[in-house]
This record gives sequence, structure tokens and C-alpha cells, in this order.
Amino acid sequence: MGNGARAQQKRERNAKDTKKGDTSQLKSNAAAKTIICKICRQDFQVTVKRPQLEAHADTKHSKGYDDCFA
Repeated sequence: MGNGARAQQKRERNAKDTKKGDTSQLKSNAAAKTIICKICRQDFQVTVKRPQLEAHADTKHSKGYDDCFA
């Protein structure tokens, strides 16, 4: 005697409650890319920090933050 049947029933019930469909975040990540460099049109996610944007402007274009993003 065991709880094998009960455990299987619980798995089946939980399977009904699970999220159906695509669980990928690729579409939401693409939608979050709202910061765009004015020079090369490279897009950045909205969560990027200013030092990373300044590094992009300096290394890629040898210009300042204001020239590329402001």
C-alpha cells in the first residue's frame, strides 16, 4: 500500500493548472529594447545602465553619451 495513485492524481491535476503555450521571453525582451543609438541604430534594453551606454558611445564612435543617446 502506498500513495502512488494519489501522487499520480495530484500530478494530473497540477498539469491542468500549468501555463499552456510559449514560455519564452524573447518577445518581451525584444519589446523592452527601447534605447537606440542615434549613430549606428543599435538597440539596448531599457534596463541598461548609463555607464554601459557611455562605454558604447566611447568605444564604438569615440563620442560622448549625449551625441549618441540624448
